[in-house]
Amino acid sequence: MMQAHAFTAENQEVAPSPFAQSEAKFGDVKDSLASAEARTMTHSELERHLEVQGRELMRLLLQDHLSLRGRQERELGVEGPVVGGDGVVRTDLRDSARTLMTVHGEVRVERIAHHAPGTSSLHPLDAALNLPREKFSLGLRRRIAEEVAKVSYEEALRSILAHTGAQIPKRQLEQLLVRAAADFDAFYQGREALAAKVVATLGNLLVLTTDAKGLVMRLAALREATRRAAQRKVKALKHHLKKGEKRYRKRMAQVAAVYTVEPFVRTPEDIIRELDRQDETDRKPRPKPEHKRVWASPEKEPEEVIRAAFEEALRRDPERKKTWVALSDGNETQLCLLEKLALEYKVEITIVLDVIHVAEYLWKATTAFNAEGSKEAEAWVRERLLATLRGKASDVAAGIRRSATKRELSASKRKAGDTCANYLLKYAEYLHYDMYLDKGFPIATGVIEGACRHLVKDRMDITGARWGLDGAEAVLRLRSLRSSGDFDEYWAFHERQELKRNHVEHYANGELPAMRQPVPRARPGRPHLKLVK
Repeated sequence: MMQAHAFTAENQEVAPSPFAQSEAKFGDVKDSLASAEARTMTHSELERHLEVQGRELMRLLLQDHLSLRGRQERELGVEGPVVGGDGVVRTDLRDSARTLMTVHGEVRVERIAHHAPGTSSLHPLDAALNLPREKFSLGLRRRIAEEVAKVSYEEALRSILAHTGAQIPKRQLEQLLVRAAADFDAFYQGREALAAKVVATLGNLLVLTTDAKGLVMRLAALREATRRAAQRKVKALKHHLKKGEKRYRKRMAQVAAVYTVEPFVRTPEDIIRELDRQDETDRKPRPKPEHKRVWASPEKEPEEVIRAAFEEALRRDPERKKTWVALSDGNETQLCLLEKLALEYKVEITIVLDVIHVAEYLWKATTAFNAEGSKEAEAWVRERLLATLRGKASDVAAGIRRSATKRELSASKRKAGDTCANYLLKYAEYLHYDMYLDKGFPIATGVIEGACRHLVKDRMDITGARWGLDGAEAVLRLRSLRSSGDFDEYWAFHERQELKRNHVEHYANGELPAMRQPVPRARPGRPHLKLVK
């Protein structure tokens, strides 16, 4: 007679799950969703419930994983001896623990400290996990960097507290932000040249442009001359700043942009039509800037920032085969630096003065001859701007002076006209617009003015804000990375630098000890059935 097939597994121990805590929490979440109370919730109430409960589940999953890594380190150890950068072998092993504040909440990391008398301890598991020195995780630091780059410290802190499991004191926010931006210069300097396939797709014009924007700073963060002027200045009104007083509270941030673009050939008449046109739908489609990088620095001197612009340009055109163009609003310091650095880097560069600034001078000059806002004033400006665009800036300047003399205008009445004429003659070498338009060069500084506005003003010019130098520099660096589309690449680089600073440099030969890994257990085969007769 045939009997039932049977088999038994005797004396087999079932290992406890390393994720028991998180599995229990997952069960609780499922039970809560199946409860009678949950069946009365709206979808938005369910979303909020899951957001809170899911955050704790994520924290427990992370905690269980870290606990598993800690147990494996205690049981298996590391490959070979742990030797510090000082050459001392750490043979004394001690249990050690630290906390880590993450985007999911606080967790505990239990690890082994490798020690030797008279030395600092080394923690190989910290290195394997790339833990930061401070309590706050790199993931949380990234969240802080992204938030503070967009909104004020207070708004960023509220967002982090509302949407993560992290707790962070406000006073530490700026310190973490400065750390987050620490590798900005090294990141860009390390990109020796763009990939060949990228360089090949870049436009034929390589454009550099620079400007400056003032930030309201704390007294200690002002440049020395401005600080002395601020200290000498006696505030006239107790609760209000008079005109001109704010200038002694500002420090200039130098702003720069580098991009490539295809030539866009136009005529002087095209420019006049563009300036006159209210409806932009029928404008000629113009090529867009490629791989635009913008940045700003209140900490560095103008020469350092403009030098960095030349180095960025050389990464895009290492063989100097493109046509280099620099756009400026006429600031003498910037013009001198552009010419000086072009000689130093041995590049041929055409400096173009912003046509919008020229137009503004003409609009001021017309008040000497026409009623402000009249059709005659508009026609006067259009005629002289068209002549300037045709390469006749010197003739325009001479005509303005001659007209003022013929009309026998007083010195005060003709002042605006003389100022415009002086401007056109002073910068005549940068006003060859006929040539620029024929070669397809840009002639307006819209890119850098946009950068001054959205990069600096929109974030830094918050009512009542007074910046410290480190905080302002860090915020502008992070906003620059976001605006240039480089933030993700930068953050990966920053994490590698943190690993190097915090761990790699503290071990002999810069080699991290390898963590021993558990030998995978062979999966039990299917049991053989024993025939019982």
